[in-house]
Amino acid sequence: MSATASSSVDVIDPSTITFEQYTDEDTQLPLITAIIDRELSEPYSVFTYRYFLNNWPELCFLAMSGERECVGVIVCKLDKHREMFRGYIGMLVVDKRARKAKLGSALVTRALEVMRAAGADECTLEAETTNEGALRLYQSLGFIRDKRLCRYYLSGTDAYRLKLLFPLPPQAAEALGQAQGQ
Repeated sequence: MSATASSSVDVIDPSTITFEQYTDEDTQLPLITAIIDRELSEPYSVFTYRYFLNNWPELCFLAMSGERECVGVIVCKLDKHREMFRGYIGMLVVDKRARKAKLGSALVTRALEVMRAAGADECTLEAETTNEGALRLYQSLGFIRDKRLCRYYLSGTDAYRLKLLFPLPPQAAEALGQAQGQ
């Protein structure tokens, strides 16, 4: 079998992918931990997963293919940070076989929509400075590099803190304009 034929077998058909929100630890947590353990460089304990999933289940989405195979996941939170209501993307993973299917964009967009609807002012995350694909993805969605975090990861790799500022809701923007005399 040629390399071309072999690689086409390993690609996931985007038409088979569906999205679901996190609802159940017994059936979904094993799928989430399996893909994250396989695809991310940082190890996470079950307590980290439970912290996010039990507090903000509405901010976790899974991309599923075929017979219950998780090929992508996003895990986020939303809470008060200083004077801001801040969303945070803790984990985003897409199976290597599905990277060209725009699953990362679809998962992030779903989470950002929930954050925006809940009144978030901003969303932040960290990404390895060497992960060019992730940096391109987040830049295409409007995130900017806020700061560089030296030796952020266990591997010693630096990270960028990325930030997306949500636009003010129309009523708030109008009130702000009136308060400033415009």
